[in-house]
Amino acid sequence: MCGRYVMARAVGDLLAEFDAELEDEVSIPPSWNVAPTDDVPIVLERLVDGESGNRQVRQLHVARWGLVPSWAKDPGIGSRMINARSESVLEKPAFRKAIQSRRCAVPADGYYEWKQGPGKSKQPYYVHPGAGHGLVFAGLYEWWKDPTWPAGEPGGWLLSTSILTTDTPPPGSESTVFGKLTALHDRVPLPMDKATMQAWLDPQADDPAGLVDLVRAGVKDVAADWHVESVGKEVGNVRNNGPELIEPVEALF
Repeated sequence: MCGRYVMARAVGDLLAEFDAELEDEVSIPPSWNVAPTDDVPIVLERLVDGESGNRQVRQLHVARWGLVPSWAKDPGIGSRMINARSESVLEKPAFRKAIQSRRCAVPADGYYEWKQGPGKSKQPYYVHPGAGHGLVFAGLYEWWKDPTWPAGEPGGWLLSTSILTTDTPPPGSESTVFGKLTALHDRVPLPMDKATMQAWLDPQADDPAGLVDLVRAGVKDVAADWHVESVGKEVGNVRNNGPELIEPVEALF
């Protein structure tokens, strides 16, 4: 959780939405079925040298979904690191360095979750915000150097990312969406609003525990307008990828 999501916005739209720039030209084809180890867009902020000293720059990068710690022997470990539990991210060896200064935002249009039915049957659902805006999840990023890369040769670096998760907000009288989310899964990807994202991305912020608490505290407000819609079983196959995957269908059960 989350194990599949949708990211179908164009690079230019992302740059405008996040007021970001590119360090290098990137290609990010739209995907309605993002799966672990796929390349995905992330937004991060860096301190770069300028004529008048360091300046803070927001950039759009492409990273592999599934964080590969710098100490990993090979990138295969990343497939098990697509999510990071926000409650333990400060202590886990794979994430505790990244949470200090390598925080990012992971844009999405929505994500998928599956509900277990009778026997082996499962019903997929598409969770997405109200019309007119997308999602942005709290994430971490890491750089990994391929030890087999020839010494002195440029390249050999892998940028990877992980999405933070938290407990699904309990249902309340103010909205029915949280009851639907709870029925699907006890975890949700950790969303952010613009103000929270600004604080989360700040590379000079030195209170990661406080930032985690800040993002977790805003989950219910950010998710209040989410919709939960049943979709076709075709999304279960990673080879299927198109806008038809998010079209609502009648639930199987």
